[in-house]
Amino acid sequence: MRQDHDTRSRFFTYRDGRLYAENADLHDIAATWGTPTYVYSLQAILTALRDYQTGLDGIPHLVAFAVKANGNVAILRHLGQAGAGADLTSAGELFAAQKAGIPPERMIFSGVGKTEDEIAMALHAGILMFNIESEPELETVARLAAERGRRAPIAIRVNPNVDPKTHPKISTGLKQHKFGVPWEQARTLYKRAADIPSLEIRGIAAHIGSSLMDTAPLLQALDLLLGFRQYLQNKGLAIPYLDLGGGLGIQYEKQIPETPSEYSQKLKQRIKDSGVTLILEPGRSIVGNAGILLTKVIYVKKNDDKVFVVVDAGMNSLARPAIYGAYHHIVPVAARDGAPQTVDVVGPICESSDVFGKNRSLPPCRPGDLLAICSAGAYGYSMASNYNGQPRPAEVLVEGHHGRLIRRRETLDDLLRNQIVQ
Repeated sequence: MRQDHDTRSRFFTYRDGRLYAENADLHDIAATWGTPTYVYSLQAILTALRDYQTGLDGIPHLVAFAVKANGNVAILRHLGQAGAGADLTSAGELFAAQKAGIPPERMIFSGVGKTEDEIAMALHAGILMFNIESEPELETVARLAAERGRRAPIAIRVNPNVDPKTHPKISTGLKQHKFGVPWEQARTLYKRAADIPSLEIRGIAAHIGSSLMDTAPLLQALDLLLGFRQYLQNKGLAIPYLDLGGGLGIQYEKQIPETPSEYSQKLKQRIKDSGVTLILEPGRSIVGNAGILLTKVIYVKKNDDKVFVVVDAGMNSLARPAIYGAYHHIVPVAARDGAPQTVDVVGPICESSDVFGKNRSLPPCRPGDLLAICSAGAYGYSMASNYNGQPRPAEVLVEGHHGRLIRRRETLDDLLRNQIVQ
């Protein structure tokens, strides 16, 4: 793996002992909007998107941002204005993408459990295509399109049985997973779809997993899809789109994956003479290292030889460490003198898994100090909850010297807003 630079710190840097997001002092952001707060660098987000677009320059392509990674409408709006599309998995994500102004012809609807209401909403919107994941779904989409006098644009999501060599809980491309259909079933479904007037075959799709540090499995999946596309074309089916999904990882700890530009150039070399339009669905690699979770120390607790730094963010704010045992780098927002201590950084939630980092080396911490939990821009707020009656954090987008509130912190009233009290 490449070790030439630390991608986590590119847009979050220290100046005179204080941590900045672009040119905005994180102390000022905390003073203005409190903690815990997600802070994103717009420059980091757009740079990652441009890296994909530049790498694919010269071939037809669409970079459809995976909205599940971060569905804030302000971020989606900036991505859409920069030419990105949207990879959707629910009506809520479709609604957010519409509010952000992303054109429907850049939207792809994925997911194994699309409801009839969601399918109808996407048909009405005029999305680019549905990624079909089962025979019952194919029949449902066909029926709903026929009832509305429409032709539903589709791709079949193939499960290529390629091992992505990533965490088992974010691996999606093996035959034992719920996603997609096997090759033989895909052949049958394409044949069936070709005979249904209310369906329009547009592509082939696959997605083998998330947070891949090695792109070899992705390239293997692409080669398999190109071969399958040739098979379908030999059967007389036009396949203008090939959707490879997302999956490129980011730096969380020491491993540094290929950049979006490097990965995209490898894809372009394989696909440049095919005439197909390549669709990618990156999420994490666009927003992951563009965000941090800003949190404040509440207590420093000592149990015998163990030191716990208790912060005001919890697993309700950032669930990945609790769910996956995921590593997130943790740094002080202000430099402090004193010998580093080995500590566990923990939240206030009543679960033993509410731990952001075990045995971390940090300067001496005091109540009121600020910490930044790094690489939190993807699957952070989008997986947040109100567990233990905790309001979800605020979100701030930094552009140059200025931070802008893009989601208010939830209030206690918000926790009860949809409850019915007799």
